[in-house]
Amino acid sequence: MSRLDSFINRMTAQRDILNHIRDALSLPDGAVLEVGLGNGRTYSHLRENFGDRRIVVFDRQFAAHKTLAPEPEDFIEGEIRETGQGFVGKGAALVHSDIGTGYPEKDAITLQWLPDMVAGMLTEGGIAVSGLPLSHPQLEELPRLPNVEEGRYFYYRKTV
Repeated sequence: MSRLDSFINRMTAQRDILNHIRDALSLPDGAVLEVGLGNGRTYSHLRENFGDRRIVVFDRQFAAHKTLAPEPEDFIEGEIRETGQGFVGKGAALVHSDIGTGYPEKDAITLQWLPDMVAGMLTEGGIAVSGLPLSHPQLEELPRLPNVEEGRYFYYRKTV
C-alpha cells in the first residue's frame, strides 16, 4: 500500500470513529482533549462536532494554520508527556491522540506513558480515540467499525 493510501485510510478511520462517537455514543460531561494538534485537521473536526464542549489541545509548539488556533488558555504547549499530566484526574469526556510516528521503536517509547496518561485524563465512561493501541486495564476496547481496517485506529471506553 502506498503511503498516500495509508494516510487516507488512517484519516478516514479517524473521521469515521469520531463521527460514530458523535452520532451513536453518549459522552459523559467533560472537556474534549486533543493530544497532538499537528496541523489542526482533527482539531477542526472536533470543534465542528463537539463545539459545545471545551476543547483543550496539547502539542510541543503551535504549527497549525492560524485560523485553527485554540483560545490561549486551551493550548498547552510543551512536551505532551509532561504537560498532559496536568490534566490527569480532570475528568475529560473524550481524549483523541494521534501522536504515533510510524517508527515502531519510537512508538514503543510513547506507549510506555501514553495509555496511563489517557486513562487518567478520562472520566468514567469517557472515550479515548487513538492511532496507537492503548493497552490499559481501565480502557475497554470498543468494537471496530466495519469500514475501519484492523489495527488502523482504536477507540476505548474508560471503565472503573
